[in-house]
Amino acid sequence: MKPIHMSFAAAVLVGLTACTTMGTGVGSSPTGNVRASLTWKGTDNSGNMTATLNDGQAYTGMYLQVTKETRVNDLGPLALGWGRRWREWPAWGLDPGPEFITQYSGRVVANLEGPNGTHMRCRFQLAQPASGMAGGGQGQCQLPNGQTIDTTFPQG
Repeated sequence: MKPIHMSFAAAVLVGLTACTTMGTGVGSSPTGNVRASLTWKGTDNSGNMTATLNDGQAYTGMYLQVTKETRVNDLGPLALGWGRRWREWPAWGLDPGPEFITQYSGRVVANLEGPNGTHMRCRFQLAQPASGMAGGGQGQCQLPNGQTIDTTFPQG
Protein backbone atom coordinates (compact mmCIF):
# COMPACT_ATOMS: atom_id res chain seq x y z
CA MET A 1 0.00 0.00 0.00
CA LYS A 2 1.37 3.38 -1.02
CA PRO A 3 1.38 6.07 1.72
CA ILE A 4 -0.71 9.17 1.14
CA HIS A 5 1.11 12.49 1.53
CA MET A 6 -0.87 15.67 2.08
CA SER A 7 0.40 19.22 2.45
CA PHE A 8 -0.39 21.13 5.61
CA ALA A 9 -2.64 23.53 3.67
CA ALA A 10 -4.59 20.62 2.19
CA ALA A 11 -4.98 19.06 5.62
CA VAL A 12 -6.31 22.33 7.03
CA LEU A 13 -8.71 22.67 4.09
CA VAL A 14 -10.03 19.14 4.67
CA GLY A 15 -10.43 19.88 8.36
CA LEU A 16 -12.32 23.11 7.71
CA THR A 17 -14.55 21.49 5.13
CA ALA A 18 -15.47 18.74 7.59
CA CYS A 19 -16.69 21.36 10.10
CA THR A 20 -18.98 23.17 7.66
CA THR A 21 -22.67 22.58 8.20
CA MET A 22 -25.64 23.76 6.21
CA GLY A 23 -29.37 23.53 6.36
CA THR A 24 -32.73 25.05 5.62
CA GLY A 25 -35.69 26.38 7.49
CA VAL A 26 -39.12 27.81 6.85
CA GLY A 27 -41.08 30.68 8.25
CA SER A 28 -44.48 32.29 8.12
CA SER A 29 -46.05 35.42 9.57
CA PRO A 30 -48.87 34.86 12.08
CA THR A 31 -51.41 35.80 9.38
CA GLY A 32 -49.69 33.62 6.77
CA ASN A 33 -49.38 36.42 4.22
CA VAL A 34 -45.57 36.47 4.45
CA ARG A 35 -43.65 33.25 4.03
CA ALA A 36 -39.91 32.71 3.98
CA SER A 37 -37.45 30.02 3.07
CA LEU A 38 -34.20 30.23 4.99
CA THR A 39 -30.82 28.68 4.22
CA TRP A 40 -27.71 28.75 6.35
CA LYS A 41 -24.12 27.63 6.04
CA GLY A 42 -21.48 27.95 8.69
CA THR A 43 -18.70 26.56 10.80
CA ASP A 44 -18.67 26.23 14.56
CA ASN A 45 -20.93 28.96 15.99
CA SER A 46 -21.30 31.36 13.07
CA GLY A 47 -21.98 31.60 9.38
CA ASN A 48 -24.15 33.14 6.71
CA MET A 49 -27.90 32.99 6.33
CA THR A 50 -30.31 33.96 3.56
CA ALA A 51 -34.05 34.48 3.95
CA THR A 52 -36.07 34.67 0.75
CA LEU A 53 -39.63 35.97 1.11
CA ASN A 54 -42.58 34.83 -0.98
CA ASP A 55 -42.53 38.22 -2.76
CA GLY A 56 -38.98 37.52 -3.98
CA GLN A 57 -37.13 39.86 -1.59
CA ALA A 58 -33.95 38.33 -0.20
CA TYR A 59 -32.13 39.19 3.02
CA THR A 60 -28.59 37.93 3.57
CA GLY A 61 -26.12 38.27 6.41
CA MET A 62 -24.34 36.67 9.29
CA TYR A 63 -25.64 34.63 12.17
CA LEU A 64 -23.91 33.98 15.47
CA GLN A 65 -24.60 31.42 18.17
CA VAL A 66 -24.23 33.11 21.53
CA THR A 67 -22.01 31.10 23.87
CA LYS A 68 -20.17 31.91 27.07
CA GLU A 69 -17.10 32.49 24.87
CA THR A 70 -18.89 35.19 22.82
CA ARG A 71 -17.32 38.62 23.18
CA VAL A 72 -19.20 41.91 23.01
CA ASN A 73 -17.21 42.85 19.87
CA ASP A 74 -18.63 39.73 18.15
CA LEU A 75 -22.16 41.09 18.61
CA GLY A 76 -21.57 44.58 17.22
CA PRO A 77 -22.35 43.79 13.56
CA LEU A 78 -25.63 42.19 14.61
CA ALA A 79 -27.02 45.53 15.77
CA LEU A 80 -26.36 47.42 12.51
CA GLY A 81 -29.47 48.85 10.90
CA TRP A 82 -31.56 48.73 14.08
CA GLY A 83 -32.06 51.93 16.04
CA ARG A 84 -34.55 50.44 18.45
CA ARG A 85 -34.59 47.58 20.92
CA TRP A 86 -36.35 44.30 20.33
CA ARG A 87 -38.65 44.66 23.33
CA GLU A 88 -38.92 40.90 23.87
CA TRP A 89 -35.11 40.86 24.37
CA PRO A 90 -34.53 43.67 26.89
CA ALA A 91 -30.76 43.02 27.08
CA TRP A 92 -30.44 43.65 23.31
CA GLY A 93 -29.63 47.26 22.54
CA LEU A 94 -27.41 49.28 20.25
CA ASP A 95 -24.42 47.88 22.14
CA PRO A 96 -25.30 44.40 23.45
CA GLY A 97 -23.04 43.57 26.35
CA PRO A 98 -22.15 40.92 28.90
CA GLU A 99 -25.73 40.77 30.22
CA PHE A 100 -26.93 39.76 26.76
CA ILE A 101 -24.25 37.08 26.44
CA THR A 102 -25.11 35.60 29.84
CA GLN A 103 -28.87 35.69 29.30
CA TYR A 104 -28.94 34.43 25.70
CA SER A 105 -26.18 31.83 25.65
CA GLY A 106 -27.33 28.87 23.54
CA ARG A 107 -29.38 30.99 21.18
CA VAL A 108 -28.64 32.28 17.69
CA VAL A 109 -29.02 35.85 16.50
CA ALA A 110 -28.82 37.08 12.91
CA ASN A 111 -28.83 40.40 11.11
CA LEU A 112 -29.72 40.06 7.44
CA GLU A 113 -29.48 42.91 4.96
CA GLY A 114 -32.07 43.26 2.25
CA PRO A 115 -33.24 45.65 -0.42
CA ASN A 116 -32.14 49.29 -0.15
CA GLY A 117 -30.08 48.66 3.00
CA THR A 118 -33.05 47.49 5.07
CA HIS A 119 -32.52 44.78 7.68
CA MET A 120 -34.29 41.71 9.00
CA ARG A 121 -33.22 40.56 12.44
CA CYS A 122 -33.69 37.03 13.69
CA ARG A 123 -33.36 35.10 16.93
CA PHE A 124 -33.57 31.35 17.34
CA GLN A 125 -33.72 29.00 20.31
CA LEU A 126 -31.68 25.92 19.46
CA ALA A 127 -33.13 22.49 20.21
CA GLN A 128 -29.62 21.11 20.81
CA PRO A 129 -27.21 24.01 21.43
CA ALA A 130 -24.14 21.75 21.42
CA SER A 131 -24.97 20.85 17.79
CA GLY A 132 -25.43 24.47 16.68
CA MET A 133 -27.87 25.19 13.87
CA ALA A 134 -27.59 21.57 12.71
CA GLY A 135 -29.38 20.56 15.93
CA GLY A 136 -32.55 22.35 14.81
CA GLY A 137 -34.63 24.94 16.55
CA GLN A 138 -37.22 27.61 16.19
CA GLY A 139 -37.45 31.33 16.48
CA GLN A 140 -38.61 34.55 14.98
CA CYS A 141 -37.45 37.13 12.45
CA GLN A 142 -38.59 40.74 12.32
CA LEU A 143 -38.94 42.67 9.07
CA PRO A 144 -38.11 46.39 8.78
CA ASN A 145 -41.82 47.26 9.11
CA GLY A 146 -42.04 45.39 12.44
CA GLN A 147 -43.91 42.37 11.07
CA THR A 148 -42.67 39.05 12.47
CA ILE A 149 -42.08 35.67 10.88
CA ASP A 150 -42.11 32.53 13.05
CA THR A 151 -39.36 30.15 11.92
CA THR A 152 -38.49 26.48 12.27
CA PHE A 153 -35.24 24.68 11.45
CA PRO A 154 -35.39 20.89 11.38
CA GLN A 155 -32.63 18.84 12.94
CA GLY A 156 -29.96 18.11 10.29
